[in-house]
Amino acid sequence: MSAAAGAIAPMSRFQAWKLAVRLPTLTAAVAPVAVGTGAAIHHGAFDLLPALAALAGAILLQIGANFANDVFDFKRGADTAERLGPPRATQMGLLTPREMLTGMWAVLGLATLVGVYLVYVGGWPILALGLASIAGAVIYTGGPWPIGYHALGDVFTFVFFGLVAVMGTYYVQAGELTGLALAAAIPVGCTVTMILVVNNLRDIGTDRSAGKTTLGVIMGDRGTRAWFLVLLGTAFAIPLVATFLGVPWAWLAVIAALPAARVPVRAILAGTEGRALNPVLKATARFNLVFGLLWAWVVAIS
Repeated sequence: MSAAAGAIAPMSRFQAWKLAVRLPTLTAAVAPVAVGTGAAIHHGAFDLLPALAALAGAILLQIGANFANDVFDFKRGADTAERLGPPRATQMGLLTPREMLTGMWAVLGLATLVGVYLVYVGGWPILALGLASIAGAVIYTGGPWPIGYHALGDVFTFVFFGLVAVMGTYYVQAGELTGLALAAAIPVGCTVTMILVVNNLRDIGTDRSAGKTTLGVIMGDRGTRAWFLVLLGTAFAIPLVATFLGVPWAWLAVIAALPAARVPVRAILAGTEGRALNPVLKATARFNLVFGLLWAWVVAIS
C-alpha cells in the first residue's frame, strides 16, 4: 500500500468499491436522461421501460468510465501522492489495477446487456451510439491515444453526456429526433462539462507535470475560469431564448436554479484553487442535477 493510502482510515472492500464508483458524479448520468424524458413527455411519447433502461445504461457507463479513469490515470502517473482531488482507489492501494480493470469490464458488460434491450426498442442507431459510448468510456483515459490527455475531454463530455445522452433517451421513447431534443440537450451538455472544467482547473499544475494536456492546461487558470462562466451563460441562455420564442415557463428553470449556481460561481470568481475546489466540484455536480431536473420539468410542461 502506498504512503498516501496510509493517510486515510482502513476501508472494507465494499467501501473501496464505493469510493471508486464516485457517487457524486452520477448526477452526470441522471440529468440528461431526465431531460430526454421531459422532451418525450412534451411530445406525448413517454415510455417508462425505455426511460428506465436509458437511466440504468447511463449510470453504468458513468461508473465504467470512473473505473477506467481510476486505473488508467494511475498507470499513466497522473494520480500520485501529490493528487489534489478526492482519493482514488487504485492510487491509494485499496484496489489493484487488475481488480479495477475487472470491475470496469464487468460494469461495461452490464451496460451492454441493458443496451441489447435499447437496441431492440430503438434499432441500429442505438447500437451505434451504444458502442461509441462504451469505447469512449475506455479510451477517455485508456488506449494508445487517450482523448482526455489531448484536450478533448470537454468536447467528449459535452457530446456524450449532453447531446448523445439526452437525444438517445428521447429517441428510444419517441422513435425519432426533433429540434426540441437537440435544443434541450445543449444546456445539459454545458452544465455537465462545467463539472469537468472545475476538475481540470484544480489539477492544472499536477496535470501539466504528468504530461496530461487538458483544456485547462492549455487555457491556464484565468482562461479556464472564463470557460466555466461561458458554459454557465450558454446553459442559462437557451431557456431564456426559448421564453422569447414563445415557450412558456422556460425562464423558470433559470430562476429556480440560481441558488444552486451561487456556490460554484462565487468560488470561480473568487479565485478558489487547489484542494479548496473539491467542495466546489461537488456543488457544481449538484447544480448540474438541480438545473437538469428543473429544465426537464419545464420542457415536459411547455
